[in-house]
Amino acid sequence: MHHIAVVVVSPVLSFDVSIPLMVFNSVPHYAVRICTARPGPLATVGGPDIVVPYGLDAVEGADTVIAVGSGGEPAPPETLDALRKAAAGGTRIASLCTGAFVLAQAGLLDGRRATTHWGLAGDLAARFPSIEVQPDLLFVEDGGIYTSAGAAAAIDLCLHLVRIDYGAAVANTAARLAVVSPVRPGGQSQYIETPLPAERGTSLAATRAWVLERLDRPLSLADLAGHARMSVRTLTRRFHAETGMSPLQWLLHRRIDRARELLETTRLPMDQVAARSGLGSADSLRKHMVDRVGLTPTAYRASFTQVPTGT
Repeated sequence: MHHIAVVVVSPVLSFDVSIPLMVFNSVPHYAVRICTARPGPLATVGGPDIVVPYGLDAVEGADTVIAVGSGGEPAPPETLDALRKAAAGGTRIASLCTGAFVLAQAGLLDGRRATTHWGLAGDLAARFPSIEVQPDLLFVEDGGIYTSAGAAAAIDLCLHLVRIDYGAAVANTAARLAVVSPVRPGGQSQYIETPLPAERGTSLAATRAWVLERLDRPLSLADLAGHARMSVRTLTRRFHAETGMSPLQWLLHRRIDRARELLETTRLPMDQVAARSGLGSADSLRKHMVDRVGLTPTAYRASFTQVPTGT
């Protein structure tokens, strides 16, 4: 059982508190505790009050500690002390949205890369100049400390942590149970020009779904443009507007995701995993896995396989 302590600092959005509960409670491997410096009723911004049942003693012994809230306001000294102690003990530390300001106040982001909601990234950089603020990314990891942008990006980070702990198949199951998209890569831009395209038949959702059914086949920009019935130039522009990525970047991420699931859920030889995910050869699979995940396919399978031995 992986124990998670969500440290809430007022002011906070009730939605931000609900995100780790929604994601991690959908996976049986986690136990989540919501805690704060002063347990009890807590007012939220623009929403109903919540009751926080646990004090900061929940941080002790937690495997992951996630800071939520503050809106940039000062955090209680005892909260900062608890975070410093947890980090010094090797606990994985994360923040959602403005929780980055809490980690910054604790000094945990000094000399590190970090992100927060794009609307507050400038404030974070100005107040804490020792932090290398990345205002355009969904989430950032530096030295075992994770920070995310707001709202949907916080969901992405939580799913990313699930994937680190239990693999892509479990993370994708958590995403389906939460009725959200599979994990988006942290390097994706926060700035999506058209997150909800107008209902004029211009969305590329159908083309993306078409691609996902053909990941094992060679696919070019011309193939995608042909399916979408538009020029390559228009496809590239609209694809980036809807996803924050180029078509080929998006395609590579989806192929690596498919390879990860095949490594976890089958005992297929590496050349077949590469072929079925569209990555070509076993050598290409190895290169992309090491570049993107930091593990060889063999090491990844050993860490995350869900197939019983002998089957």
